[in-house]
Order: sequence, then structure tokens, then C-alpha cells
Amino acid sequence: MTYCKSQAVKISNIVLLALAFAFSYQLSYAQQSGKTDAIYSGLPWYDQHGNVVSAHGGNIIKEKNLFYLFGEAHTDTSNAFAGFNCYSSKDLNNWEFERIALPVQLSGKLGPNRVGERPKVMKNLKTGEFIMYMHVDTLGYQDQFVGYAVSKKVTGPYQFKGALLYHGMPIKKWDMGTFQDDDGKGYLLTHGGVIHQLSDDYKSIIAETNKQIISGFESPTLFRKGDTYYFIGSHLTSWEKNDNYYYTAKSLSGPWVYGGLLTPKDQLTWNSQTTFVLKIAGSKDTTYLFMGDRWSYPRQLSAATYVWQPVKFYGDSISLPKYLDAWTIDPKTGLAVEKNIKYRVIERNDKQLQYAGDWDKSVIEADLVSRSQAVNASCSFTFNGTQIGLQTVVRPDNGYASIVLTDKKGKIRIKNLVDMYAKTSASRLVFLSPVLPKGEYKLTISTAGERPNWSDKKKTKYGSTANNITISKLIIKE
Repeated sequence: MTYCKSQAVKISNIVLLALAFAFSYQLSYAQQSGKTDAIYSGLPWYDQHGNVVSAHGGNIIKEKNLFYLFGEAHTDTSNAFAGFNCYSSKDLNNWEFERIALPVQLSGKLGPNRVGERPKVMKNLKTGEFIMYMHVDTLGYQDQFVGYAVSKKVTGPYQFKGALLYHGMPIKKWDMGTFQDDDGKGYLLTHGGVIHQLSDDYKSIIAETNKQIISGFESPTLFRKGDTYYFIGSHLTSWEKNDNYYYTAKSLSGPWVYGGLLTPKDQLTWNSQTTFVLKIAGSKDTTYLFMGDRWSYPRQLSAATYVWQPVKFYGDSISLPKYLDAWTIDPKTGLAVEKNIKYRVIERNDKQLQYAGDWDKSVIEADLVSRSQAVNASCSFTFNGTQIGLQTVVRPDNGYASIVLTDKKGKIRIKNLVDMYAKTSASRLVFLSPVLPKGEYKLTISTAGERPNWSDKKKTKYGSTANNITISKLIIKE
């Protein structure tokens, strides 16, 4: 996002919080380690330690036989820089935490009480070095510039070098991205659609390849298919989702032609903001993976999720025409396939569901639902199986739901906040546990009593209007 992010949260003890997170985000209970069979959009993902995958605003690069995901580490207390995380995966479904690739610095531009956002990593094919780029700023977004860091290893640690220079001066922009062309040349992207060519070592800028296309156009994302370049951006709406759009060109210097929206109008890019498109070339097909962030301010660690979808091509046009709850990509063949979720369904009015507190029953988006924002309202369900998920109707007046999964002995296996807010109502899967050892478990869903809600520097208010949680159905794998 850009400089118009929230200024509403007061920062306290941020040095201790950021440094503590920089060592590790550890839970006080044994959370279930992550294991999943597909890419599930809009759900919490878990690493091998059972911690929530925290890597927003980032990108993926492939090194040898592994994919490496880089992104922003977050806390639930502020937007201050908490480090950039690195994860690895063989299948793009299951992610292992590697390390904090670039931690909070002891002082300086990426020290405590600073902002670090949208990290992007590229490997320089000539030097073999890995270069990381990022937006650096103050908490008040008054000292913006593009910085860079270097490492000889893909996982880091990366050494922060300061500002990326052009004619000896920093690039004083907010949202940024990167693009590596087929010939190995590297480019820096900044909001508005500006494209800068990097030097041979990727450590400075040597030319402005393309001037601004349009005002705004944040979260710049660029990829190439054949002889066509695709340039994706989003509108300026702070943490709120919007209809992302794109331009096409046959040359990086333009002319750029407006291509339209990525998703059907008012679907708000399936409630996400673009950050990167990954090309996965296999023996049978090439899939382009759209990576989007579903921000959830202020609970960015607990409740922010990811929207990853395969890009569809129609000549020189692109689209994400249908939201896929679950799909798989074979890295060897490059084939992408939608996955059918074939679980036992427990409707919200099933007698096995135990409700406590005040709940309303209604029909929304053709779903029979139970809704509540009452303090301490909860719903619990005991089952035998290996996996459980929650289907809801996301709504403009929904807030956060607390999810707790315990085993037969009462030991907590999963604990999470789930964001049920969306500007546009839709029926969605919002939680799916990792695969569990077969046994007896209890899922408890309760009102958290809070909601995603914020204002920007112009005091424009965004987010949910109430703290409701909505239950449509549960899905069980036995």
C-alpha cells in the first residue's frame, strides 16, 4: 500500500515488540504444523512449526528445485518494520520457515520505529548475488525511498545497503516492485507505472525506461508472456481492496494500452491487492500465478491472508474470471487444476453444533447462516477426523472471529483470528485446519469483539461497520 495507510494506531514499546518478533514469533502452545494438499486462497497458512505464514507484499523466486517466498513480517500491534521473512516450498502448497532474511536493524533507516514494505528479491545472473529491494519510510510516511540489500545466499541474511540511487539521488517513491526480463536485465517499478532499468550489478539505476502512465497505480506488478508485457496496479484506497487493473505493451517503454479489470467489476480483485506474478514453466504448460494480499488491518499477523490464482489469457487480454477456493499447480508439468473440496458438510443448524449467547438466523447470499456480535457468543463442534474448515458469508458489517481447535485432552492445536469482513458480500471458505492426526477434536468459533477498521491521513474511514461473525457451514475430512 501507499503513504495513505493508517496513522490511527499509537505505537508503544515498539522496539521490544519488533526485536522480539525478529527472533521468532513463538506461540505459547503447540500449534499444529502446516500440511496441505492445495493452494487455498483467503485462509491462514501454517509453516512447519505451526506458525502463521507471514510474508505479505512480497514475491517468489525459484532456486534449483525450491521456491522461495519473501515478504513482510508483521505484528498485530503496529505497522512498524518487523523484518522480512523467507520461506521455502517444493510444491507451492506447503511452506517452511527459513529465516528472517532481513531483520530490524539496531538503528538507522530500517531500525525501530521505521517502515519497511513490499520486499522483492532477484538473482543477478552475472554476479550470482541476490538483491532485495524494499520501500523504506517513517511511520508517518514522510521519508520514503527505495532501498536495497544484498546476500550471497538466497535465504540471507541480507545486508541493508541504503537507498538505491539514480544520478546520485534516491528514488523517493512509495509502492514499488521489480521485474526481470528474459535477457536477464533487471527493472525497478514504482507507483504510477514508472519503470527504471537497473545497472548490470542491480545496485543502482541507469535509466528511466518508462515514464508515469497514470497517477496512483500503486502495488506495481509486471510480467511478460511471449512478446507482450502486462503491467498490473491498484487504486489508492489504503488497506481497502479495490478493482485492480492492467495495461499491456510490446515494449517496456510503451506505448501502454489500458486492458481493463482483472476480475469482474466490484469483486475487488477477489478481495486482494496485487504484489507479484510468478511464471511456472513446465514440460506440458506454463502457468502464471497471480499473488495478491488480503490485508487485515490492524491484525496483519493473525488475520491477513493471501489470494493466489492462475491467470487466464484471452489473446493479449488477461483475467481472473472465477475465484478458486482451492487449486493445485504441478511445478514439473506447469499444469494448474482446480481442486474439488469433497468433505462432509455440517450445516449451521445441525443439532451437533453447540451455540452459546445470542445468535440470529437469516439467509444471506442464498446461504442459511447464524450471525452474532454479542460478547462471548460462541459455537462449538466436536468431531472425529483429520481436518475441519469453516464456510462463511463475508460481509461489510462482519468483524474478527476467534478460532480455537483443541484435541481430546483439551490441548490447543490451532488458535487463530479469522477476518470475516469484505466490502462485497460473498460465500467463502475462511478457515481450514492443517491435516491432523486422525482423532477427536473440538472446534470453537467465537466473537472477538473487534473488526478491521482504520482511517488514512485524510481521515477517510475504511473497514467494517460492526463486529458480527457469520457461520454458514463446517466441512469435515474424516
